[in-house]
Amino acid sequence: MSTLYLDEAATTPVRRDVLEAMWPYLTGTFGNPSSAHEVGDLARRALEDARRDVATFLGARPGEITFTSGGTESDNAAVKGLALASSRGRHVVVSAIEHPAVLESADWLARQGFDVTELGVDELGRVSPEELAAALRDDTAVVSVQLASNEVGTVQDVATLSAVAAERGVPFHTDAVQAAGWLDLDVTRLGVQALSLSGHKLGAPKGVGVLFVARRAPFEPLLHGGGQEGGRRSGTENVASAVGLAAAVRAPRPAAAEVAALRDRFVEQVLGGAPRARLTGHPTHRLPGSASFVFPGRSGESILLDLERRGVVVSSGSACHAGSDDPSHVLIAMGLDREVAQTAVRFTFGAAVTAEQLDQAARAVAEVCA
Repeated sequence: MSTLYLDEAATTPVRRDVLEAMWPYLTGTFGNPSSAHEVGDLARRALEDARRDVATFLGARPGEITFTSGGTESDNAAVKGLALASSRGRHVVVSAIEHPAVLESADWLARQGFDVTELGVDELGRVSPEELAAALRDDTAVVSVQLASNEVGTVQDVATLSAVAAERGVPFHTDAVQAAGWLDLDVTRLGVQALSLSGHKLGAPKGVGVLFVARRAPFEPLLHGGGQEGGRRSGTENVASAVGLAAAVRAPRPAAAEVAALRDRFVEQVLGGAPRARLTGHPTHRLPGSASFVFPGRSGESILLDLERRGVVVSSGSACHAGSDDPSHVLIAMGLDREVAQTAVRFTFGAAVTAEQLDQAARAVAEVCA
C-alpha cells in the first residue's frame, strides 16, 4: 500500500533542483566564506548570490537578509533582538496563537522584566486591528503576529495590523514560515520590519532559515563571535544550505487558486462523510493547502493511527511540541474546549496533490469515523 503524505506543514521533501544546486558546495567548493583565499572567496560569492536571491524574493535589500538555522532561530532572534535593542521600553505584544518559538521568546523576555501582552483571536483565528491598537503603549518595543497559522491555516491581515503598529512607531515582526511559497511576502507591501522563513517548508533542507530585519530597525544579535552575517548572527555560514534555500525561493510558485479549489472540495467531502466533524480556522482566509478539523467524540490520536493504517499520513497539529499531549493552544485561544481541541487533525499538502489523492483521503476519513 502506497503512503499518501498530507503533512507538508510539518516538512516538505527536498526538491531535486535544490539538491543539485547544493551539491557543488558540499563537495568541491567547500571553503569557509570568511577565509581570505580563492577557495573561501568562491564560497563567499555563492553565499552573497544566495542572499541577493532571497532579498529579491522578499522585496528587501541583501544587507537586510540574515541566514539562520531555521524558523525557530529566526523567530527568537526577531522577537528578542528587536525588544532588547529598543529604546522605546520593555513591552512586547504577541498573538495568543503564535508558534511556540515566538511565545517562548516572549516568555523569556517576561522573565527578564518585560511586560507581555497576548492578543486574543476570534473563533476563526483572526487578530483584531482594534484590539492591537488598544494593546499598544508608548513603551511597546515590538509586535509579533504570524502571517499564517501552522495549525489551522488562518491567514492574518498583516498589512493592516502592521499599519496600526506603524502609526505608533512600533516595529512589527511576522512569522511567515507557513506562508512562504503561497502568499506574497514582499516586506514593503506587508509593512513589516522583520520576517522569519524556514527552508524545509519550501523544499530546501532542514536546518536553514532566513531572518529579514529592516536596515534601520534596532537589533541586538543573539549569537556573538566572529561578526558573520553583518554582525547579526556570528558563526561560520552554512553555504550549501543557503544556496539550496535560494534555489527553493527561485522556483515557480504553485497555482494557489487551483490548490485552494481542491482543498475546498476535500473539506466538503470530509464534512459530508463525517457529519460530526468541524472545520477549524477561517473558511476562506486560509492557506490553499491547509484543511484542519476537530472530530468531537473521537480521539484525534486514534484517528491519526487509523488513517495511517489506510495509508494516509496526517498530523494532530503543530509538529513542534515534541512529546506533548496537551490540547492545541491555538484551538483553545479560538474558544474550543479542551476535550474538543484534543480531537484535532490537520491535513496539509502542496501543489503536487491530485483530486484523486484527496478523494482517497476523504474516503479514509469517512471510514474511520463511521
